[in-house]
Amino acid sequence: MDREISKEIRIKEKRKSIIKWVIGLGSVAGSIVLVLSLIQPTLKMDDVIVSKVDKGIIEVSVNASGKVIPAFEEIINSPINSRILEIYKRGGDSVDVGTPILKLDLQRAETDFQKLLDEEQMKRLQLEQLRVNIRSKLSEMEMKLKVSRMELSRKEVELRNERYLDSLGAGTTDKVRQAELSFTVGELQLKEDEQKYLNEQALGKADLKVKELELNIFRKGLTETKRTLEDAQVRSPRKAILTYVNSELGAQVVQGSKIAIVSDLSHFKIDGEIADTYGDRIATGNKVMVKIGSEKLNGTVSDITPLSKNGVISFTVQLDNDNHPRLRSGLKTDVYVMNAVKEDVMRIANGSYYVGKGDYELFVIKGGNLIKKKIRLGDSNFEFVEVIDGLQPGDKVIISDMTNYKNKKKLKFKN
Repeated sequence: MDREISKEIRIKEKRKSIIKWVIGLGSVAGSIVLVLSLIQPTLKMDDVIVSKVDKGIIEVSVNASGKVIPAFEEIINSPINSRILEIYKRGGDSVDVGTPILKLDLQRAETDFQKLLDEEQMKRLQLEQLRVNIRSKLSEMEMKLKVSRMELSRKEVELRNERYLDSLGAGTTDKVRQAELSFTVGELQLKEDEQKYLNEQALGKADLKVKELELNIFRKGLTETKRTLEDAQVRSPRKAILTYVNSELGAQVVQGSKIAIVSDLSHFKIDGEIADTYGDRIATGNKVMVKIGSEKLNGTVSDITPLSKNGVISFTVQLDNDNHPRLRSGLKTDVYVMNAVKEDVMRIANGSYYVGKGDYELFVIKGGNLIKKKIRLGDSNFEFVEVIDGLQPGDKVIISDMTNYKNKKKLKFKN
């Protein structure tokens, strides 16, 4: 016969059952935590780049792209319409001052030059002919003036004689008046002839001046044509490297077209480009840092184009060391243009993570973990980025590429 279980015993059994369930659930939870901890990625110091927050100076810069170009480059254009007859040098050859590069067909140009020489001689003879004519005409007028003066002197004598005879009563008043009139007419005639002589003299000088000026202008044009003809003997203007030459025999070339380029490949400069949104942050004289691989070269902005083209402003950088061994024509570079200085600011090392001012989420080392934090960054240069908010001096931040962990808030970390 079964006995009724007491109330105290039932309560004890119930407690035991609850404790078993609690222990079981705890074991499961612990197992889950253990599994999660084993699954959670763990990063090592060698896997990442760590930057420590400190305080210091930032020379604020803006990023630009650049290309290495020769410090000196001269384009040789065809001075005439012609065709290429011979080629003496090829691209890459060293040339000295006066070294022949190629030969143009100059037959027509030389014929035209000879015609101009004949024309110049004709103008010179015309000028000499004009001088002779002017001298001859002035000589005739001088002779006529002498005759007029002699005639006037004779009339003056006649007038004196008539006046003297009239005073003695041997002459008449009419004869005196006639002599006076004749003398007056002679005076006027002489003045007219003298004025004509002066006018002819001035006119002759002016005609000579015009002809001399025409001849001088023609001679200047002749000198320019001669220089053009000499330039058509295509030679190197200086010691350099021939980086381009039109090497197509028989090719027609028009006046002003490019036929060769000589460059000084021992010295270089940087041809830079920057977005026009940064136009107000670049000026002539700004200090520049140029990065070629791991090399850093200092320079100065020497020239800026006044207009934006396709949203880009072009500028030129004069390098302090323009013959550095790493410089090669056409090499692409990173250019950092300095435009301000900030002192005593928090900063971390620059890296691929930084794309401009704004908010970022970076992993910060806390004990044995990496904790993702929201951080506000400001200006930068090629070395440092300004920290505005979210970090304190001494904090250690991961600045390497963490794209694979962008959905993680926390990671294990081992030193």
